[in-house]
Amino acid sequence: MQFEMHDNVKGKAMSYPVTSQPQGASSYQCQLSDWNTTLMDCCSDMPICLCGTFVPLCLACRISDDFGECCGTPCLPGALNSLRTGMRERYHIQGSIAKDWAALTFCLPCALCQMARELKIRE
Repeated sequence: MQFEMHDNVKGKAMSYPVTSQPQGASSYQCQLSDWNTTLMDCCSDMPICLCGTFVPLCLACRISDDFGECCGTPCLPGALNSLRTGMRERYHIQGSIAKDWAALTFCLPCALCQMARELKIRE
C-alpha cells in the first residue's frame, strides 16, 4: 500500500512498504528462586504469626494491600490463590498453581504468614 504526500504537509515524510516484521528474542530465561522462608517458619516473625493465627482475614487484607491490590480482594472467591500465584510470578519464585492451592487450602494461616514475610523481606 502506498500513500500520496500532499504539498501542504509540513516536513518530509516518506512511506515505504513493510517487508519484514520485527523479531523478538528467541527465548527469555529467568532464574527462579525459592520463598525466603518456608511454609512452616511461622514463628520466625511473631507479629505476623499472631496476626495469621488469630485474625487471618486481617492479615490477608494487609497482604493484598501491600501487594498493590484492594484490601477487600481476599473476600472474593479464589482471590488468595491469585494473590499467591501473582506473588510467585512477580518475584520469580518457583512453584505451581496446584501447590499454591494446596498451601492455602490445608495450611491457610501458615501460607498467609509466608506471603506476609515474603512481602516484608522483598519490599
